[in-house]
Amino acid sequence: VQLQASGGGVVQAGGSLRLSCAASGLTFSTYTMGWFRQAPGKEREFVTASGWRGGSTIYADSVKGRFTISRDNAKNTVYLQLNSLKPGDTAVYYCASSTLTRATMWGHNYSYWGQGTQVTVSS
Repeated sequence: VQLQASGGGVVQAGGSLRLSCAASGLTFSTYTMGWFRQAPGKEREFVTASGWRGGSTIYADSVKGRFTISRDNAKNTVYLQLNSLKPGDTAVYYCASSTLTRATMWGHNYSYWGQGTQVTVSS
């Protein structure tokens, strides 16, 4: 299984980015996909996840209303649209896959992780 995250970059506060995570080696449509992030000197934190059954989607309170997760099962890709970015959103963003049927915020439920993509928001 490989998860390849891309789309990070440097953006000014208030700007937007779209992250992508291309998956291979798994039946993508039957995996819950999640995004996590880790800022320098901080613990990894949950951002959002999309369950494969029932369309369950969950967000961390800190990103609710600003970030949107979506998935294209035909392309084996999950996306994360980041809007109204703040300096506090600066982190390495990781995608991950889980065999659970519904979205989960717990990292230990995810079996595979991508390499991460850096998002830097300047003030």
